[in-house]
Amino acid sequence: MNKLLIAIGNQKRNIMKKLNQTLNLFSILIILLFLAGCENKGKKQFVAMSTPDMIAAQRQLRALQLSDPHRPTYHFVNPEGRGMPFDPNGAIYWKGRYHLFYIFQDHNSHSWGHASSRDLLHWRFHPTALFPGEDDPDRGIFSGNAFVTKDGEVAILYHGVRSGNSIALSNDDDLNNWTKLKSNPIIPIPEKGSPEEKLYSSWDPHGWIENGDYYAIFGGKKPSLFKASTIDDWQYVGPLLASNMPDVDEAIEDLSCPDFFTLGNKHALLSISHSHGARIYLGDWKDNQFYPESHQRMNWLGGTNFAPETLLDNRGRRIMWAWVLDRREKLHIQDLQEAPPYGWSGTMTLPRVLSLASDGTLLIQPVEELKQLRTNPRVQRNIEVGDGLRLGLNDIEGTELEIAATVDMSGATTFGLKVMASPGGEEETIIEFNRTEENITIDFAKSSQDTSIKHYKRTMNFMTEEVNPIATNQVAPFKLGENEELKIQIFIDRSIIEVFANGRQCVTQRVYPTRPDSRGVELFSKGGDSRVSLLRAWDVSPTNHW
Repeated sequence: MNKLLIAIGNQKRNIMKKLNQTLNLFSILIILLFLAGCENKGKKQFVAMSTPDMIAAQRQLRALQLSDPHRPTYHFVNPEGRGMPFDPNGAIYWKGRYHLFYIFQDHNSHSWGHASSRDLLHWRFHPTALFPGEDDPDRGIFSGNAFVTKDGEVAILYHGVRSGNSIALSNDDDLNNWTKLKSNPIIPIPEKGSPEEKLYSSWDPHGWIENGDYYAIFGGKKPSLFKASTIDDWQYVGPLLASNMPDVDEAIEDLSCPDFFTLGNKHALLSISHSHGARIYLGDWKDNQFYPESHQRMNWLGGTNFAPETLLDNRGRRIMWAWVLDRREKLHIQDLQEAPPYGWSGTMTLPRVLSLASDGTLLIQPVEELKQLRTNPRVQRNIEVGDGLRLGLNDIEGTELEIAATVDMSGATTFGLKVMASPGGEEETIIEFNRTEENITIDFAKSSQDTSIKHYKRTMNFMTEEVNPIATNQVAPFKLGENEELKIQIFIDRSIIEVFANGRQCVTQRVYPTRPDSRGVELFSKGGDSRVSLLRAWDVSPTNHW
């Protein structure tokens, strides 16, 4: 039976791949016809087309997307299926809307897609915001951020591929129209062997205003600081970091996709390393340098939490997203031109609120708006989970769920859940909280019977499997205080799981169950008994119908 299900699944994927290839060819034809009708070079003109062929193609693509059992239903999903959309960028709250930009392949190179929302749940997609024009020095638009200028315009500071860091400006209510500075790039890529090359890289910028001046961080192997009195006149200041952190492996890690902001009484530097994924520094900002005091990862070996981006909203909340890589296909860097067979690509984490507790501890919590998506509530109280036993929850199952539980595990070493579990245990994802070892583990060794899916220990698979071996779990540090109960919140959305623990930790993982009966939820305890005083579960309504 299992072999039959796998064969059916493989056949379905082949059909979907052929359909998507056809649709991609049709899309390319439409784009070429569209561009041919543009009068102004480098500027897009949107012409209303409503032919029966286009309508049919769109309906086919929508049917393809909605039929994919691994396509998330309430996470933000980029609708473009070409070239693997990835990094979120330019997040900003502007005139009553949350705006999020993201990289995808358009106009034969990297461009910035654009979406906005009023509630962080339902998204409106805008025209492509930034793309390489015919006369631009840019050959692609890579990572960056957005901020408001002294003149009240929104500035996007971005990396122009093969040119350097550049700026585009907009002042319209919807941020649909962008004008690139004629002086771009503001800081060119240093020439090889030049004195500048030893000081900085014109790479992944992040800008802001402070005390009437513009500041910008340039990421890479040599994170650096730039400063300007006007938007187009930037000068190198010096190294960004006053000191490095001891738990960062400088030999294989870089500091890219930086995001810098105040958090409580501290400054936070959110970034990635291409080998290890997302991380955050907390420390002090003084004399044009950042003095890191603590360092915390947001992605661990085997996970895919990447390129985090934040904004400050009108309620004073610091809201973060990150890109969660898809492990069903080749890494985008290695295969830019081949479209994925699924008709969509690119998934963001749920929006999270970052804050500091009174003791300086980093807090990570899902936005409260997600409660609006809850349906079909179920409640169970005072569940005793015996040592070594597995307790199935008959009325709680599914692949689009939210589960919240309060657990007294003082008598046990480990408490956990098995989710998206088949009745015979052929497929299951295991979430464990180990009080003694002080960690959270998501074990995905049996999450899928599709043997083509591989999870690598390093986030970006630029290396061979001998150097970057296959991972079967992700382990994150987590410590309960004395007599502190475990309070967990788990979001399951088909192929993505996010686990929040006591507001202090969050672990994100991609999984790909193949069996239609991989829907079960079980509780278990090890090293003693656990008691669940309150367990609540909800089905979660879909938000991305495109």
